[in-house]
Amino acid sequence: MIKALLKILCTCIAVVAIVVGATNALVVLTTEDDIVSVDEASGYQADAIVVLGASVFADGTPSTILQDRLDCGIALYKAGAAPKIIMSGDNSTEHYNECAAMKRYAIAQGVPSEDIFCDHAGFSTYESMYRAKNVFGCSRVVIATQTYHLYRALYSAHALGVDAIGVASDYRSYGKQTWYDVREIPARTKDFFKALFDVPSTYVGDPISLDQSGDVTG
Repeated sequence: MIKALLKILCTCIAVVAIVVGATNALVVLTTEDDIVSVDEASGYQADAIVVLGASVFADGTPSTILQDRLDCGIALYKAGAAPKIIMSGDNSTEHYNECAAMKRYAIAQGVPSEDIFCDHAGFSTYESMYRAKNVFGCSRVVIATQTYHLYRALYSAHALGVDAIGVASDYRSYGKQTWYDVREIPARTKDFFKALFDVPSTYVGDPISLDQSGDVTG
């Protein structure tokens, strides 16, 4: 009986390992050629630059990993990759708002407020891509985030029917990079299946036109 249970357990572990390994390989290999430089992205004529959120400190300043994503997105905007920026992040509580902090930072760097849209329900990478298409009406985007994260974001965008390229914001070394890399492995598998079944975002809401001022989204 115990041997049979162990055999079943080992089989299940092997199947999970194969699925995780295969989906990770697919996500990375099908998107790695879509990671380009700022100069290469400048002529892409995207609807928007999507800057993916990360942690914000208690005083409202971006963490280093988020600051690098923002600097990348701002560089893309100034290079003419797209006329609008979507700051997509977590605003899950009254006292925690990644998007507002991201917008303040970009304004301080000279980006007009009206060109910055806040996606307050970008609770995950997949949801940010889903909402870019289904809420903001994007059919073509440039994504700004670190390389390890770009593969998943690009795969989700493509699977949802959005033309997308990504620019890596790897401007420094990060103390938790090993943890980020490990965490990304199951996350890629999760988003692979979300995209496969076209799972809707946690919150969708009314469409937001990029033709209006970004100030309407906060």
